[in-house]
Amino acid sequence: MLDPGPKPAPRTPDDRAPHAVVIGSGFGGLAAAVRLGAKGYRVTVLEKLDQPGGRAYVHKQDGFSFDAGPTIVTAPYLFEELWKLCGKRMSDDITLKPMSPFYRIRFDDGTFFDYSDDRNAVLDQIARFCPDDVPAYDRFMAASHEIFKVGFEQLGDQPFSRFTDMLKIAPAMLRLESYRSVYSLVAKHFKDPKLRQVFSFHPLLIGGNPFMSSSVYCLITYLEKQWGVHSAMGGTGALVAGLAKLIAGQGNRILYNQDVRQIVVEHGAATGVKLADGEVIKADIVVSNADSASTYRYLLAPEARRRWTDAKIERSRYSMSLFVWYFGTKRRYEDVKHHTILLGPRYRELISDIFGRKVLADDFSLYLHRPTATDPSLAPPGCDTFYVLSPVPNLLGDIDWHSKAEPYRASIAKMLGATVLPGLEEQVVSSKITTPLDFQDRLSSFRGAAFGLEPVLWQSAWFRPHNQSEDVKNLYLVGAGTHPGAGLPGVLSSARVLDSLVPEANSLVTS
Repeated sequence: MLDPGPKPAPRTPDDRAPHAVVIGSGFGGLAAAVRLGAKGYRVTVLEKLDQPGGRAYVHKQDGFSFDAGPTIVTAPYLFEELWKLCGKRMSDDITLKPMSPFYRIRFDDGTFFDYSDDRNAVLDQIARFCPDDVPAYDRFMAASHEIFKVGFEQLGDQPFSRFTDMLKIAPAMLRLESYRSVYSLVAKHFKDPKLRQVFSFHPLLIGGNPFMSSSVYCLITYLEKQWGVHSAMGGTGALVAGLAKLIAGQGNRILYNQDVRQIVVEHGAATGVKLADGEVIKADIVVSNADSASTYRYLLAPEARRRWTDAKIERSRYSMSLFVWYFGTKRRYEDVKHHTILLGPRYRELISDIFGRKVLADDFSLYLHRPTATDPSLAPPGCDTFYVLSPVPNLLGDIDWHSKAEPYRASIAKMLGATVLPGLEEQVVSSKITTPLDFQDRLSSFRGAAFGLEPVLWQSAWFRPHNQSEDVKNLYLVGAGTHPGAGLPGVLSSARVLDSLVPEANSLVTS
């Protein structure tokens, strides 16, 4: 069948159209704005920072372009849908390049595993580590596929507004052993300790502990196989800029340096927002892409909340935070892949230090991002752009980041220089760091948690803050802290959920 091409763009809203205010311009907020615009709303996105993106902010420094994150693009159809809603083709604005391998996973002893969707290549590598585990791969991928069909295809973009929604899926979740942790399900199939790490690390990409996160998150393995792992030319910031362009093309707007301090509630319904300077912007609906815990704790008065009380917010569990060092080098490291995961000497014990004891360990596991492996334009000629990310405790840990940040960075640099980036310290010509304090103070993340609520079973689906607020009418939530969770597919799906919750704009118009 011939591709019919994009559908005609929706009518540009006029001043009489119902007004939707979106708090925050992370990927969830940008996607929500596009979808609301397609429903006929007049949309205003209010962004605290000086440019769009939220956690996907772009730092430009010394000729280098640093994507703050996220950098792993999966399920690209979720982006393509947004362009189609505007009558456009994503390929006209964005070039995605598939990654091969998806990641290089390097162990502390120098051995490595190139993780990809090439079954034969994966089986060959499994055989190098543990020949007895070769048959385990197909069994594990079959289990991942079954979880994916339920957890992502059937439920990923469905609202969980009622507890009965959970009861309906309970039999399937039991059948799929969702009561197990990710690591437990992986260990059921693989015997080799290193292979157990290879196939269980994915929850860390969405703020989860592999030893605590429900095995429902094993769906990520199949999701990557289904659509691949991609990188946007121009960096993740190119996707942010593309979505901002779509919003402008709908006749809607993003306003920057707008610090929302309160969601205005009248008679139990959201009627607008109040800014730090006292200005009130009226709205027919409000969508918060701000951190869900911060939304309820700081933007809504206590009397407006029944379920998400201060006490409930305080006792909930939050993801780890991140220490990120952005750096540019005056030489290129051609042997380093686009995505490299460097695992330290400890796995379970280090994760326990981060999530449980909340102490800053002397060792670390790292994610090293080298986008110039794919797109050299992100650095000056002959140079490389990097960031290295270390999972660290959130701010419940007693860590003085003002004094610890530089020594921690230096330790990471020493480790990288001794392994994959020889002579690193002499090559660095641009440097910037982000600590949990930045997540709290700059990105308004509760307790500096980089991914919001921790993705454990009792904080998933119905148990997460709902996409349609349980407490306030006409208030909706998108982003990592609501259903279905963190990661680009989860965040984009949270905006997709709004399609079934938010009424068409014309249904709100009175004659």
